[in-house]
Parts: sequence; C-alpha cells; structure tokens
Amino acid sequence: MVRTHAEMNTDRAQRYLKQLVSHLQPHCTVEHDAESTRITLPPDHGSGRCVLTPLPDRLDIAAEAAREDDLTHLQHVITSHLERFGKRDGLGVSWES
Repeated sequence: MVRTHAEMNTDRAQRYLKQLVSHLQPHCTVEHDAESTRITLPPDHGSGRCVLTPLPDRLDIAAEAAREDDLTHLQHVITSHLERFGKRDGLGVSWES
C-alpha cells in the first residue's frame, strides 16, 4: 500500500467536502462518520481511497492505493475537483512527497 497526505487551506472545508462528495458520489463509494468522509474509487477507475477531514482552517486529505499509479490517479481526481471548486477563492491542494 502506498500513502500520501495533503492539505487544502480554507476556512470553508466542510463546504468544499460537501461539493466534492456530491460530485463524486454517483461514481464512487462514499462513507461518513462523525469526523471524516471516506471516498473509494471503483476498480474500473483505479483502486484507491481517501479520507477527508474538515478542520476549522483546512481540509485534511489522507490517500492510499495498492499501486503508485493508482495513487497518482486518485491524487489527480481529488486535486482537480477541489481546485476547480475553489478556483474563485484561489485554493490549492498541497500533497506531501
């Protein structure tokens, strides 16, 4: 399993998470608990999952996949959507290496 972590600095993390879930839910498995949301890509879109946790000053994202190329694809999916949603606010997702 390969893993990575990212943050998106925003004081509206819950809003962006809700928008991401709304957009991806028809294509992915989405599970919620009291603190976070887990999004799992379907096998035909590369395996991988991420746990997104909204915090007062950021959206915390932990991602994992079985293979490096699946992780790269998952990062692209999450990043491209969140950055598009947050374009007006100049938001970016910063992944750790």
